This record gives sequence, structure tokens and C-alpha cells, in this order.
Amino acid sequence: MAKRLADAAQNEPAMLVFQGGGALGAYQGGVYEALHAAGYRPDWLAGMSIGAINSALVAGNEPERRVERLRNFWELVSSQLILRSPLADGPVRKLFNESAAGLVSLAGIPGFFAPRVPPPFAHAPGSEDAVSFYDTSPLRKTLLELVDFELLNSGRVRFSVGAVNVQTGNFAYFDNRECEIRPEHIMASGALPPGFPPVVIEGTPYWDGGLVSNTPLQYVLDNRDPGDATIFQVDLFSARGKAPRTIGDVLQREKDIRYSSRTRFNTDVYKRLGQLHEAAERLRAKLPPELREDEDMRLLASCYGQGAITLVHLINRSESFETQSKDYEFSRMTIDEHWASGKADVERTFSHPEWSGRKRHVGGIVTYDLAETGVEPPNRDKRAGRSLRREGAEA
Repeated sequence: MAKRLADAAQNEPAMLVFQGGGALGAYQGGVYEALHAAGYRPDWLAGMSIGAINSALVAGNEPERRVERLRNFWELVSSQLILRSPLADGPVRKLFNESAAGLVSLAGIPGFFAPRVPPPFAHAPGSEDAVSFYDTSPLRKTLLELVDFELLNSGRVRFSVGAVNVQTGNFAYFDNRECEIRPEHIMASGALPPGFPPVVIEGTPYWDGGLVSNTPLQYVLDNRDPGDATIFQVDLFSARGKAPRTIGDVLQREKDIRYSSRTRFNTDVYKRLGQLHEAAERLRAKLPPELREDEDMRLLASCYGQGAITLVHLINRSESFETQSKDYEFSRMTIDEHWASGKADVERTFSHPEWSGRKRHVGGIVTYDLAETGVEPPNRDKRAGRSLRREGAEA
């Protein structure tokens, strides 16, 4: 079982939950690098969309190669535009980012996706070419090169990704405890229409899981093994933000709200289930012996996974120069900034007195969201030209 090597007292399983968000996923790469440096080795990775790709790059490689493989992927997908904006913020930077996103729209991303030529309107209805603007076959090749699927399916690390059944609209999870994971399962989790085509698995077409829920947190809470655990929930869109002032702000804010995880809702539900579980146990003690193992009593008592959950929330906050295209803006400069931000947020969280002075709790769920209020990490990399004007803080 994986442990936090730097703290023998924290011997519960570590789980990483990665939200979807396209180019913003480089933030998760920085988060993982900092967690790895701090001694965390995940027992379970659950991802959605780009989070599914990052999860596969970790679970499908030996610990000593994981950061390297993450960097390989993000350097590949940002290799098309390695020029940098002359200014790190302001209107010039915003124009730079919009131009970079426009280039992605026209030319695609190396190792990820390419535009269909001719476009989908020119193809016969019912064909794959007719239902998406881009071809994602380059991603399959990249996954086969960077992910050891034999290792991923070995069960050493649990791995789960979410997708949506196109025909029923129902949510589905692909879990290496239940099926053999192939590149198609990861691609299905990130098949966001109308850009990407549905991925067919055993005769069923699937789209991006973010259409229903952009985070696998509830799946992890509902399906974890009994016992204590630390969960790192890594979000790429913040639920909180400023009221829009322009139509561009409206487009970005709408996307943030639509794809944010609303972690407070998930944790509130889980806390409520914990209260119901405790009430059921008290009721069981009051019942006569012949009713304590009644089927209904057992059902009530099983509504909550036992153990203490430490949930560490890490959120990629919006930058002042970002626009609604931030999830498909793959310039090397921006990717490096997202990576540096994720790394710094982990370091800031671990430097916070509430984290360093925390005490073990007996049961229930305790949430930490400390990156925005933590002290400045001692080794913050400022070379990326990162703006410090970050917007919003998660509730």
C-alpha cells in the first residue's frame, strides 16, 4: 500500500482525483510533481477528460518515471508554439493567448488531435468523419508510447475514468478492477463533442464524462475500500469568480461554472450520509437482538463508507489575462505557467499551519483548501512569468 514516505504517521491510502479541462491539465502535472517530491505515491487515480490522460500517465508508469512521462506529454502538446509573449500580463498577453488558441483551432495539437480535411459537413452521415471537427487518432499513438498498459492493468494502482453513453445519456466508469483498460477507454473519457468523435467500446459509443460530471470525486467516495484515506481533489475550473463585465467574461465564467466540480456539494452530501450512518448505529444498539441484523437495518448502516477522509482541495484559479479559450490554449509559455502554479499550490498547502499542525481525526470527512491562503512556498519558480492576480476562491 502506498504511503506518504515523509510522514510515517500518515499511513492511509492516497487518492488523486483529476478534473477535466484541456490545456489547464498542465496544472495537474505540477501538482503531481510536488506530491511526488513530498513522498506521496497514489493508490488510486481517478480522472475525467484531460484528467484521465494525466491519471494514465501516472498509473501506467513506474514511480521513478511518472513525472518524466507527464512532462513528455505536456512538452509534446505544447511544441507547436514555443514562442513567448513579450509581456506576462495585460492586453498584449491576452492577445497572445487568443492567437495561440486560434492556431490550435486551425491546426490541432501535435500528438493529440488534427483537423478533419475536408470538414465533417462534406462526409456521409453516420461516418466518424461526419460527427466531429477533429481526428483524435494521434492521441491513441501517444498513449501507446507513453503509457505501459500492462502495468496499468496489473492492479498495483487502482485506475478509473468516466465517460457518457451517447445513446442513453447514462454515466459510465471504466475501472481496472472491473475491466481491462485500453487507450480507447481513456480517449472516451475525453471525447468532447462536437470537437472530438465518440469512441466506440464493445459496440457502444461514448463521449466525454464532463458532459455529466467533470469530477470523479463522488465515484471515489462511493466505491473506496473501508478505512482512512487522503484524497487530493485537483480542479481545473473554479466555481467562484467575479461577475462578468464583458461578453468575453460571460463566456469564460459560464464555462467555469459548467465544468467546476462543486466539491462543497459532494462533501456536504457525504457528511450527511455520515450523520445518517451514526444515527443508524445508535438505532441498532437500541433494537432487540433479533432485529439488529435485519436486512433494512443493514442497508441503513451501509450508506456510508467507514473511515476518516482527509480531502485536500487544489484549484487552478483564473488568471487576469485568460479568456474563454483557456482550455484549448496550448502555448508552451502558458503550459509552463499552469505547471508551475500546480506545483506552487501544493507547496503552499503543505507550508500552511493548518496542514502542518493538523491532527488525525477518527471519522467523517475534513476538507482543506489552503493554497490561496498559505504562505509563499520557499522554492517558487518565478521564471514562467506568472501573473499573481488570481481570481476567486473556492467555497
